[in-house]
Amino acid sequence: MKAHPKVKSKLHPRNKHRERYDFKLLIEACPELAEFVQLNVYKDESVDFSNPEAVLMLNKALLKKDYGINYWRIPPNYLCPPIPGRADYIHYMADLLGGSNYGKMPAGHQVKCLDIGVGASCIYPIIGNAVYGWSFIGSDIDAAAIESAQQIIAQNPSLKGKVELRLQADPKDILYGIITKDERIDLSVCNPPFHASKAEAKSGAARKVSNLSGKKIKNPILNFGGRNNELWCEGGERKFVRNLIRESKKFADSCFWFSSLISKQSNLKSVYEALQKAEASEVKTIPMGQGNKTSRIVAWTFLSKKQQKEWRSLRWHS
Repeated sequence: MKAHPKVKSKLHPRNKHRERYDFKLLIEACPELAEFVQLNVYKDESVDFSNPEAVLMLNKALLKKDYGINYWRIPPNYLCPPIPGRADYIHYMADLLGGSNYGKMPAGHQVKCLDIGVGASCIYPIIGNAVYGWSFIGSDIDAAAIESAQQIIAQNPSLKGKVELRLQADPKDILYGIITKDERIDLSVCNPPFHASKAEAKSGAARKVSNLSGKKIKNPILNFGGRNNELWCEGGERKFVRNLIRESKKFADSCFWFSSLISKQSNLKSVYEALQKAEASEVKTIPMGQGNKTSRIVAWTFLSKKQQKEWRSLRWHS
């Protein structure tokens, strides 16, 4: 029998999900999860990750047990985020802020994070607020996603007053119309639409579900869901991130660290070129790995060393 690793060593050291899921505790937190738990090929308790309902229920249990979230629902067909990976992004960004602050991680509600594409699940604000106490602005082009995230905030007292949602009225814009003139944001996170077309998104999903279930599947039900604008946009990830970089230059003094996930290694060259063109003063690439998938965060700032010093003394040393 194959032995299963106890610790997911690729996850960030502070990630609460490094160890194998404790289904006994998860079912205690969320009894509805019980019907989806079964023994896998390793004779370990698990859920069927190719079943959207099971994934949703696992998320609900994780959010309740680890982040104190009692109400969490998303509308049908919306993206159901894999929580360990989302938590990793937040932890690495906390490290990045710490690195800009003499090793001390800025925490508390005065630290403001912009989540570009907050989605129906409101996942980054939930994790960032629970673990570091940060406050969030969440933007999205989808009114139904904003409404769903608003419900989650309204039903969880810990999030009230900590997360502000803003609808992006023009789908072609990313930061314009979201960041106001005199606003200061310490970091921004973004999980860009991955694919360049609907067809590409569909074949990617078919591959993913076939891999998870071990069967060839032509028309997959997406296990992690996802509406069109969550999964693809014209030009895909590369174009989206290049647009974000171009706009971020206009908000050079508004945000300390801009960042985005880059899931395709092949997009990095183009992203670095855009950053060079925009004259970012510092660029960091942070590798991340979950399971057999590797990804990375690219973060950039336009602030000079002097401006960074002023930012620190004004915002992080109160």
